[in-house]
Amino acid sequence: MSINVCNDRSMASITSLPSGVSGSSLVLLSTQTASSSSTISFTSGIDSTYKEYIFKFIDIHPSGTNTELDVTFSSNGGSSYGIAKTTTAFYALHNEADSTTTLTYSTGTDLAQSTSAKNLMVNVGDGNDESGAGTMHLFDPSNTTFVKHFIANVNIYDESAQTVNRYTAGYVNTTSAINAVKFSMSSGNIDAGTIKMYGVT
Repeated sequence: MSINVCNDRSMASITSLPSGVSGSSLVLLSTQTASSSSTISFTSGIDSTYKEYIFKFIDIHPSGTNTELDVTFSSNGGSSYGIAKTTTAFYALHNEADSTTTLTYSTGTDLAQSTSAKNLMVNVGDGNDESGAGTMHLFDPSNTTFVKHFIANVNIYDESAQTVNRYTAGYVNTTSAINAVKFSMSSGNIDAGTIKMYGVT
């Protein structure tokens, strides 16, 4: 058996992948920018074209403090969003004064077969320079055999001058196709920020 090796120069010369090796890429499907928006909803473009969809949150800024960025899912194009979810979450934080550090399971924010919205960002600050950013992945939403898994990782500049890195995961407990996703604050509006939706090829 032979072993093929490469050095930095040969790696730099690669211009395409060999046959049989595939790579994934992101296809931008939709961009929505908030301006005192009560919700940002994606009600088209989520179908069987892609097995994974990625949502990018860029500088999400709420109209009020001590609020959450929530997500809900729909199987009827956005007519209703009350599908049961089971979720889990944990976070790490560090404050500007270097006096508080935490890594903990977020007991009060998980859901067990709940139709309530799932919070992805918690206690986002509403100061002029405060916001949250991150990513959510939704897997195989058009599948009609399995539940629909999602994972999210966000970072928040929260109301207490802390950086909070939050991890959330769960599943939407339906075998119906998910074809719409809605984001909103638990109170008030999304004052500013952009959410982009990508399909993964």
